Amino acid sequence: MRIVYSDKHAQHDPQTFIVRGVKQRSAEQPERATRLLAAATGAGHDVIGPKAFGSGPASLVHTPDYIDFLQVAAHEWAKLPGASDEVVPNVHPARQPATYPKALAGRAGWHQADMACPIGPGTWDAALAATEVAATAADLVLNGAREAYALCRPPGHHAFADMAGGFCFLNNSAVAAQHLRSRHARVAVLDVDVHHGNGTQGIFYERADVLTVSIHADPANYYPYFWGHAHEAGTGEGDGFNLNLPLPLGSADAPWLAAGDTALARIRAFAPTALVVALGLDASESDPLQGLKVTGAGFHAMAAKIAHLGLPTVLVQEGGYLGDDLGRNLVQFLAGFEKGRAK
Repeated sequence: MRIVYSDKHAQHDPQTFIVRGVKQRSAEQPERATRLLAAATGAGHDVIGPKAFGSGPASLVHTPDYIDFLQVAAHEWAKLPGASDEVVPNVHPARQPATYPKALAGRAGWHQADMACPIGPGTWDAALAATEVAATAADLVLNGAREAYALCRPPGHHAFADMAGGFCFLNNSAVAAQHLRSRHARVAVLDVDVHHGNGTQGIFYERADVLTVSIHADPANYYPYFWGHAHEAGTGEGDGFNLNLPLPLGSADAPWLAAGDTALARIRAFAPTALVVALGLDASESDPLQGLKVTGAGFHAMAAKIAHLGLPTVLVQEGGYLGDDLGRNLVQFLAGFEKGRAK
């Protein structure tokens, strides 16, 4: 399988992650990508660099104000008296009607949902490169490849059109889906990350041309809390084109794969001609975030099921954090996908 990868991801090395009021090092570290790359190349997969798309693909799914903010935030923040090394907001507009602010502190609160997405000097370049990785993988599929894997970092599926969150800044999976839409009338996005793909859902929530399906730990007691519930089905033209399949915390292979069957049945009914898989590996039983208990064999089986759809497919890396099984689970998923293609 062709793997698209950029080493620019290392320019984003977040140091701030506030958990229950305690500051700690972010779980979203550059080593994630290097481990995944080493595992994939060790398994014999070919690696290429991304095309220089610039901000074009990102601009199709994100607002101009948000893209402008991401480009200038770190530089402008550094000019503020006593500012921290990373942009971390301390005020948010919350749930009330609000006016877009002029002050940087206000814009940070408007565009950053939580304290898991600090913006450093290299964040914009890294996030932009990740969208180029996703767009290049989609380009490969548009030009005849049956599948391609976008090894994106930072991840993207929590990023809304105008808001970062949960380690994510630009929505790589949405970028890939929108890129595929240039030649495919109907595209499906299947998110198997342990966390609900709330940003992807939000971007396509009023659209009928992109079906979004997410299998994840129940947000009643797990991030992102406010989105990912079973009743969220889309709105307007998008009504019925979003499917959430939340699972009880700690669910293992059997319920996860059963949810996969439900997801794939909905995708078949939608009849897309291309597919994006938001490939989070953090559903693993050994992932430090401990939401679900999926084994390597479970990842292999899910990948084979997805491959049986027979669709041109872009795999986009989302979550999956530092642990001994991270690379092994990627290899299992890629092997399962290739096995499913061979049948």
